[in-house]
Amino acid sequence: MRLLLINPNISDSVSALIGAEARRSASPGTEIQVLTAPFGVAYIETRFEALAGAWATAQLAAEHHAGCDAVVVAAFGDPGLTALREVLPVPVTGLTEAALASAHLLGQRIGVIAISQRIRAWYREVIESYGFGSRLAGIRALDRPLSGIGSVQEEHAQALQDLAERAVDEDGADVLILAGAPLAGLARTLAGRLPVPVVDGVSSAVRHAETLAALKPGRALRGSFSLPPEKPNGGLPPAIEALLRRR
Repeated sequence: MRLLLINPNISDSVSALIGAEARRSASPGTEIQVLTAPFGVAYIETRFEALAGAWATAQLAAEHHAGCDAVVVAAFGDPGLTALREVLPVPVTGLTEAALASAHLLGQRIGVIAISQRIRAWYREVIESYGFGSRLAGIRALDRPLSGIGSVQEEHAQALQDLAERAVDEDGADVLILAGAPLAGLARTLAGRLPVPVVDGVSSAVRHAETLAALKPGRALRGSFSLPPEKPNGGLPPAIEALLRRR
């Protein structure tokens, strides 16, 4: 099995974290390929940044999905995920969707730990769009400058653990999601040190992608996730134009 993980941010250090956690989580024999966005921002915090990340993700998915069994949008917030489902011939999932799918099997109230205050509004909207708004205990986030996006775990480990404990004690979270690719693998570090189950987006996405690929559910031929209707287009990258032509 071959999984394609696309980091919608331009940070190679974060792609390294994604790749390391993905390979630790994957089943024996699963091949992991991680790609980094060729343009965009170091880490997505806002709706507009997510728009840029979604377009970068779409280009990479169009160019590199051939031969893959599933595609993972490897950023919390899943920029471009539902749009990619319309055009890719393989299953697509993302860190938010997969983490929520895992978390809801482990507890009723879901707490989210994030790396910045600004990111919370966008995360909340994405979680609500997946139908988990009523299950969300809260989103707690770091409130301090980040010197390097690839070193968030090391530099802010205690603060992140404190936020997680407050989410349990004050928000009533039954299960926690450590949100964002920069926190990939932190759930392993905190295993046994928090009073509730902890979910990692990358490991969840890899396992769910493997499951979806193995189930071979087919793709939508009708309905809102079927291929977009044929129409004239112009100025699109060749790989994206080819996806739109595929029938």
